[in-house]
Amino acid sequence: MNWTDERVEKLTKLWAEGLSASQIAAQLGGVSRNAVIGKVHRLCLPGRAKAGGTAATARTKRPAATTPRAPTFASRLAARTAPRPAGTTVMKEEVEVETIEDRSLVPASNVVVPMSRRLVLTQLTDRTCKWPIGDPMKDEFHFCGNDSPDTSPYCTFHAKLAYQPSGERRRAR
Repeated sequence: MNWTDERVEKLTKLWAEGLSASQIAAQLGGVSRNAVIGKVHRLCLPGRAKAGGTAATARTKRPAATTPRAPTFASRLAARTAPRPAGTTVMKEEVEVETIEDRSLVPASNVVVPMSRRLVLTQLTDRTCKWPIGDPMKDEFHFCGNDSPDTSPYCTFHAKLAYQPSGERRRAR
């Protein structure tokens, strides 16, 4: 297949409109998706326009908030793109999705951290907490050393830090 001037012009127009290489290949006919991609690279065409706006608006940064917002639990509508099958190709479609804002976590100020016994590795037993404290490359590195239950390598305090339910881990992100 030869790339005629008309086909190259149609390719550049479709590429600028944001069509995928598969869609362009289907419209041109007699050419594969990989041939379209190869020709785009040989022509050094810029990146395609994104769905829902121009490439310039997609790259603009939002101004940073100057004051922290109070956590809100109200839901809001947001426009998101979602894949939608259309024949043998998948097209992106802008849909409205109801989202709920996440809560910001505020650490409790009344947490009591137990005093560690400052044990070194050779002093640890099956019944002592093996929670590492500090940088292992520094001299002040030590382990918690407090009493631990039979089933855990950590004391009660450090076990709460180490073993979080999966729901809490997801909310913290």
